Amino acid sequence: MTLRLTNTLTRRVEEFKPIETGKVSIYCCGVTVYDLCHLGHARSYIAWDVLRRYLRWSGYAVTFVQNYTDIDDKILNRASEEGTSMEEVSERNIDAFVADMGRLNILPADRMPRATRSLDAIRTLISELEAKGAAYSADGDVYFAVMKHAGYGKLSGRDLEQQQDNAAGRVASAEEARKQHPFDFALWKGAKPGEPSFSSPWGQGRPGWHIECSAMVREELGETIDIHLGGADLVFPHHENEIAQSEAATGKELAHYWLHNGMVNVGGQKMSKSLGNFTTIRALLDSGVSPMTLRLFTLQAHYRKPLDFTAEALEAAATGWKGLNVALGLTVGTTRSQSELPVPLQEARKRFAAAMDDDLNTSAALAVLFELAKPLRGLANRIERGDASASSELEQASSQQQLALLLELAAVVGLQHEPQETAGATGGLEDRAIEAQIEARRAAKAAKDFAAADQIRNDLKAQGIELIDKPGGITEWLRS
Repeated sequence: MTLRLTNTLTRRVEEFKPIETGKVSIYCCGVTVYDLCHLGHARSYIAWDVLRRYLRWSGYAVTFVQNYTDIDDKILNRASEEGTSMEEVSERNIDAFVADMGRLNILPADRMPRATRSLDAIRTLISELEAKGAAYSADGDVYFAVMKHAGYGKLSGRDLEQQQDNAAGRVASAEEARKQHPFDFALWKGAKPGEPSFSSPWGQGRPGWHIECSAMVREELGETIDIHLGGADLVFPHHENEIAQSEAATGKELAHYWLHNGMVNVGGQKMSKSLGNFTTIRALLDSGVSPMTLRLFTLQAHYRKPLDFTAEALEAAATGWKGLNVALGLTVGTTRSQSELPVPLQEARKRFAAAMDDDLNTSAALAVLFELAKPLRGLANRIERGDASASSELEQASSQQQLALLLELAAVVGLQHEPQETAGATGGLEDRAIEAQIEARRAAKAAKDFAAADQIRNDLKAQGIELIDKPGGITEWLRS
């Protein structure tokens, strides 16, 4: 089987064929650095991190570029609110982005260009579009003429004439009155009083949002790339406009494959600050949710589908992660693990690859991980209880090979062992609460209320906590 991906441009699942054999060029739309990253960013960048990891595991040399938008109205507004500068807001949030992505085990991009450091490329591209008649100046602004690009709307499926008819009768703004067509978009914005600005052939100003990515794609990866990534909210207008301006300038296809991830809902509603259900990655992780629990949670749904964030769903992911984490915490030998895999493990590896080849079906791929982890988790629990025979079983070649494969495949989806104190803080019972329940059970047994003691044991077991009674009235526990 070969990798197949859903291409937004063609609306089909297609076999992936790179431009250059053995190499893949990827551009991922990055963050506008005016605030901390939220759950939507986590969902998107985890999905694309898995794509990148899988391509590398499959033998491709991957060049992954992701930008920072550090010129934007939102950044300027935040700087004005704080009484700081655009640079200060951007740098603070770039540092926060790097830290948050690191906690989620998201690989850093090979290159991360910034709009402010790509101004020459941006100005050059605008000049080329103007020379080709695809752009025009209007009172210090420069606009892209959408009607000059025959393919406009091919990504989103939007019909310009129909949209223009729908907008008929609406009072145009001052900016729209300067445009030749209502859907023309700004490539360069003339300077406003008090705002940072940069020199250009059209006067002082700053680039529009869409032109930044087109310029950075070409500067970093060339005129045509293999894969362009982003969230579904970027299909229109951002990615549609990228295609139009890039292809109008070069006459070549911008990207062969366009991949878009689904949005995040919270309790069935779209995540929004206005609805009060907006959550940043940092707030969620700092509240006690482990990074790998959040990663596992996002991978349980297909990247193209909406992801509904609920406390119950997160708790279920936390429970699943605890068991997987126990197995990943075991130690693999350096020699036995390299021998040829037995047939059942070869088949497991093939099923994992088949799932990933099926448009990155991470849910099915995770099922293989849990299957591999189950007997290893049992060994880990027996070792925790002091069962000497379990340690011997773990040293056997078959166990070592199974563990090595589990670690290998877990790394493909970016899951890695977490220390117990991190993994345990996932929305389940905290250690102190477990100890309190054990003390209550001990008191019930002392009062000969064995029904109550059994109920406490059963309640804890239902929450993934196994109690181990030892001589001398000592009770130990472990997460199953």
